[in-house]
Amino acid sequence: MTTREEFLERVRQSVAQGNRPGSAAPVRPRGSLGYQGCGPDPVKRFAEQLTAAGGTPHLVPDGEAAASRVVELIRDKGGRKVLLGGGPVLSRLRLQERLGALGVEVNAEESFSAANCKEPFFAADIGISGVDYLIAETGTVVVLAKPQEARSVSLLPPIHIAVAESSQILPDLFDLFEKLPPDGGMPSCVSLITGPSKTGDIELKLVTGVHGPGEIHVILVGHSA
Repeated sequence: MTTREEFLERVRQSVAQGNRPGSAAPVRPRGSLGYQGCGPDPVKRFAEQLTAAGGTPHLVPDGEAAASRVVELIRDKGGRKVLLGGGPVLSRLRLQERLGALGVEVNAEESFSAANCKEPFFAADIGISGVDYLIAETGTVVVLAKPQEARSVSLLPPIHIAVAESSQILPDLFDLFEKLPPDGGMPSCVSLITGPSKTGDIELKLVTGVHGPGEIHVILVGHSA
């Protein structure tokens, strides 16, 4: 078998295997195009779809439980340097104080400027961010670019922890468009994060964590498992 034939055979095998996160579970057909909705339980649908995309949902009843889960995750993952985002949900958890007591180096994004952020941002083991919306239909985390909240928190560290409230869930991607500002008020970037970073550019083999975090955990406040 020539080199070319070997390459094509590997491609055929990869296509046959699928190489999809969560491929052990059957993938539901999307059905007709257009609005899909999320069924009677948006939280359950979001958790299922996030899991199918390779992410990990954590359903907790309140802010105290959310903060405890963040601490547990960072301890379990061996995080030593954490990049902490902002926003109202995160500010209520007092994570900088809690993690600092554990000896974790916490770098809050608000304390850096464009001139001095590069080294701590790239050195972080874990990034903790808030979210703007969650899409139940696809298990997607939505983050809108803002001057005071850097996209780097959810893009650079190998592990991304997103903290959200159940009230931020939207049933369908189409519902997001109604929430975005009208003409002229759109943010510079709308990040739609569905599972960990993935690429299948090389021989159609799916690889995670190449262009961004290899793990994503979504802590959903206001709903217990």
